[in-house]
Amino acid sequence: MDEFELIRRFFSKDNNDASVVLGVGDDGAIISPSPGHNLVVSTDTLIENVHFPDCLPPEDIGYRCVAVNVSDIAAMGARARWITLALTLPDVDEKWLQKFSEGLYHAAQKYDVSLIGGDTTSAQQIALTISITGEVLPHQAITRSQASRDELIFVTGSLGDAAAGLDLLINSSGSSEAEKFLMQRFSRPTARSEIGQALCGVATAAIDISDGLYADTKKLLLSSELGGHLYVDRLPISMQLKQIYNQEQRLKFALSGGDDYELLFTAPAIKLDEILKISHIYNIPITEIGVVRNHSKLNCSLNDKLINYDDNGYLHFNG
Repeated sequence: MDEFELIRRFFSKDNNDASVVLGVGDDGAIISPSPGHNLVVSTDTLIENVHFPDCLPPEDIGYRCVAVNVSDIAAMGARARWITLALTLPDVDEKWLQKFSEGLYHAAQKYDVSLIGGDTTSAQQIALTISITGEVLPHQAITRSQASRDELIFVTGSLGDAAAGLDLLINSSGSSEAEKFLMQRFSRPTARSEIGQALCGVATAAIDISDGLYADTKKLLLSSELGGHLYVDRLPISMQLKQIYNQEQRLKFALSGGDDYELLFTAPAIKLDEILKISHIYNIPITEIGVVRNHSKLNCSLNDKLINYDDNGYLHFNG
């Protein structure tokens, strides 16, 4: 099977998105953005045994590569619209491709995004690069750099689940319901797309948690040229994580595990009622976990005692 047949069989589904003037199969796609909107563009690469283990089922790989990219758009308060996929494979495995494309299209349908093009190539290791484009009204995008002193730090959902899920995928059979829940949190992450859009005009700065809470909080605060304080005892921990891991393990996963794809954002205290309303509307917990400070460090405390903690998150190039 050559690359053209591969694309035709697995990635050329009929597209009912009226914004796609020309999609998969040509030299380039043509899209028609919504009038009066700005475009938000992001690119992310996932590599086998770097971003996901080789034991992850192909349908989960396909789903995951879409969801993590939608999360980047959500963190900016934008609506995800279109994706392109560059797919690198060591060989053509039709069963693998069928399952992968099913997972990809499942996520694309869930988040209402359209696959409009891409590329296929051969190499020794599976690599997936998705470029995603979203839309946002002018002056409504949420960036990382507009936090202010004394604003509060919030996070959606729960923390540490995905890192625990990866640990279980590699080291456990995943037989209990709690284990299955945590493994699902890694293999099929939830992009907080609707909440991200609802936070426009509420959040002052935001980032999605991919490299770990502590590291990503540092990134956000550094972009705003500020520091902050995290109250570790306030971190939202799921019942399932508590069932399986002790407190030390839970806090390690929550602070530095990464891959949760929850939204971390700052907002002034006067926006608290609006944040609680958003939490209620979408039935997703939003927890106040810290405060922005006018210095360059990110401090942590546990039960009112400062703790010595530092973590730079996952680094692709270190040393």
